Amino acid sequence: MLPDVQNEADIRGVALDEVGISGLRYPTEFTDGATRQAGIGSFDVVVTLPSDRRGTHMSRMVQLVQEQLAVIDPRELPVIMKQVAARMDIDRAHVRVALPIATAVVAPVSGLKAFQASDLHLSATIDTGSFTLITSVTAQVTSLCPCSKTISDYGAHNQRSDVKVSVFGTDGDPYPLNVADLVHLIRASGSCPVYPVVKRPDERAITMTAYDNPAFVEDMARDLSLELRRRNVGHSVNIRNLESIHSHDAVASVSWTPAALSAS
Repeated sequence: MLPDVQNEADIRGVALDEVGISGLRYPTEFTDGATRQAGIGSFDVVVTLPSDRRGTHMSRMVQLVQEQLAVIDPRELPVIMKQVAARMDIDRAHVRVALPIATAVVAPVSGLKAFQASDLHLSATIDTGSFTLITSVTAQVTSLCPCSKTISDYGAHNQRSDVKVSVFGTDGDPYPLNVADLVHLIRASGSCPVYPVVKRPDERAITMTAYDNPAFVEDMARDLSLELRRRNVGHSVNIRNLESIHSHDAVASVSWTPAALSAS
């Protein structure tokens, strides 16, 4: 029998907040009832380490990704995370996964169809049996400056904006909004959506749509938060305008938690 060194006792009396594997790229399939796509995910699997244990079993973490996360359904993560905690013989564990999700987009005039990629991040936590899930989607929109439009004789500056929306789930409701819904909300939040394929009639329509719907970064953050509050979904919104006439970016963020979650 080879010695199990990482399972040795430790006498230094220092517990670790997180220990495990990070950046494991592994094939997976994402499905949530509305979207189903296969790809390569980037996985982190980390656990707390009690002060009396020298190390954790990192090979088990790779096996957990292989066995439990070959198909990722956010609605099933509460059960999977309890299995992770049991397999690792630990009370608190985190699984984080990042992967792109492609959404079909139709150009506004030509009707040409193409795919627009957004970034999906899932962060699942189990802590002494209590489960939480943060589902985050980052996508881009066009924003046109209301101030520039108002003070200029003609035209207005615009730019792309990175919009990240995170929604908070718990054991009873782990996945309050699916990825497709979050992408739709983000694409509707700016002056105009962005499109991968644009012909001249599309470009004309996009330019005029943005001009007719000016929005500050503050406007987009507030409008998105209000829509999520209307749905009673705990969330955070983070927006970065990649400014076209400034040497800096413009940012805005807001978080909100329903009263029921705040009380718990």
